[in-house]
Amino acid sequence: MVDEQMMMPDSTAVRTALWRAMHLQVDPPPHVFEDEIGLRLADPDDAWRERPDMDPRATSTFRAAILARARFVEDLVAEQAARGVSQYVILGAGLDTFVQREPELASRLRVFEVDRPGPQAWKRRRLAALGYGIPDGLHLVPVDFEADAPWTEQLAAASFDPARPAVVVSTGVSMYVSEGATAATLRQVASFAPGSTLAMTFLLPTDLIDAAERPALSACADSARLSGTPFVSSYTPQAMLTLARAAGFADPRHVSGPSLAERCFAGRTDGLHPSSGEDLLLAAT
Repeated sequence: MVDEQMMMPDSTAVRTALWRAMHLQVDPPPHVFEDEIGLRLADPDDAWRERPDMDPRATSTFRAAILARARFVEDLVAEQAARGVSQYVILGAGLDTFVQREPELASRLRVFEVDRPGPQAWKRRRLAALGYGIPDGLHLVPVDFEADAPWTEQLAAASFDPARPAVVVSTGVSMYVSEGATAATLRQVASFAPGSTLAMTFLLPTDLIDAAERPALSACADSARLSGTPFVSSYTPQAMLTLARAAGFADPRHVSGPSLAERCFAGRTDGLHPSSGEDLLLAAT
């Protein structure tokens, strides 16, 4: 008998989708990122905005961090597609809705959503129920990231072409898996065709996070643990760069949270800005 809980998306994936939708509902324009399809996929009850983790003020910095990384990633995808890159791999895809929101750009790409088998089967059903279906260019690739078999084997079986460059994105994943699993992912992506690009977010250690934001992050960590998806790993920027170099990337870059804030939130008058807890690794083959 199938365990229904194993089929559901992680609470963190649902929370991300809801925060992205909430941005359009509670924050004034200009909007950093527009996504209400994830809300439709998640299909929460009518009281979803009354959840403690949806408090517009208490969680605003986390909401902004989700928006900043989403904007950065999709700008990167558009930039690389303009250069001729035609493959886009989303590791830990969750309730990502790129294909549904950006059909013109997606039509020029082969998009591979890599995620756990149960939640991915659930998402497939939800896409069908909402009338989106699975277009020809979208490939749902079921993978257990902690398993011994490399996820690249399943990717190849889903018609990924290792001889062609790709954009590979892993956001909100590395904190939930072991350092060994992250190092393995880095090694695998470093072996991709020249011209490939990786963007990976990572959680900073507590002592590198603004003191004023530590209680909120601690509460977020407690919530993640209680929901069965505890934070497992955090990295200093130097440690993440060292991992990337050891994996085979010649010139990895650290993209700080403040630089993302400046990129996406400069000039806002509503005070919306991302938390300081998550940075980003950018590396190319």
